[in-house]
Amino acid sequence: MRRAEQGNETAVVEFIILGFQSIPEVQFILFLMFLVTYITTVFGNLLIMMLVVTDHHLHNPMFFFLGNLSLLETCYTSTILPRMLASFLTNKYVISLSGCFLQYFFFTGLAGAECCLLTVMSYDRYIAICKPLHYTAIMNGRCCLQLAGGSWANGLLASAIVTSLMQQLTFCGPNEIDHFFCDFMPVVKLSCSDTHWIKLVTFILASLLTLPPFLLTLISYVYISNTVLRIPSSTGRHKAFSTCSSHLTVVTLFYGTLIVVYLVPKPNTLGDLSKVFSVCYTVLTPLVNPLIYSLRNNNIKKALR
Repeated sequence: MRRAEQGNETAVVEFIILGFQSIPEVQFILFLMFLVTYITTVFGNLLIMMLVVTDHHLHNPMFFFLGNLSLLETCYTSTILPRMLASFLTNKYVISLSGCFLQYFFFTGLAGAECCLLTVMSYDRYIAICKPLHYTAIMNGRCCLQLAGGSWANGLLASAIVTSLMQQLTFCGPNEIDHFFCDFMPVVKLSCSDTHWIKLVTFILASLLTLPPFLLTLISYVYISNTVLRIPSSTGRHKAFSTCSSHLTVVTLFYGTLIVVYLVPKPNTLGDLSKVFSVCYTVLTPLVNPLIYSLRNNNIKKALR
């Protein structure tokens, strides 16, 4: 383990990511599972992006935001899985401090951007269903670019603030991260600095990036449900709701796994189970999103055909 002298303290300059080393008998199976998952995720999301760009029937705000979501999911899963796969092959689980902070910056920034983008997509569906006569005027090209750009900027800005604070911490004790990537709590608890303020700032920023978007998404679907239920024909109700059912499924999966990973208490004795829950949030959600949209959205299925 390489260390650097810093005054009277010995500062850690690299971390060891333990990952799933506690279950060595399934390392090869995990490697194959994560490899297939990563290839499928990247291929599925790139396919949706290609369809959105090339098929003129998909040149509307809903699919513009879907293309952004697919790009985000591709980048999101690429911050974790390639390094994990390399560790399985080389048995090297070391990551530098700068590499760990960089991974955390992109992972957290993209997760925050996804919260905002899912809210933007629910707002798009709200305007389309509840105010159809004003849809074209409100969701014009400039507005779509601003909403999408703002989603990316909000997530990355909040992540940059937390990452810059993490870089001010001193690490002089154990350097083993009991996780499969550089998440906030597994890294911060290794610091020998006072972490009170960074935990407070991170809690505030995380709350601002998750609670308001979640509430806005919930409110949007309350209005959407009320409008759909007032449609007299069952065919009309089905058609209206089918335009947002895929997005509602994705929102449920995203926030459901987010709550399980970060809000539901888990005993310390269930460390590996906590990692499994984190896999659902970081790996499986980007995988199922393109499947949900391709299987449940008629326009995507037509474009594929």
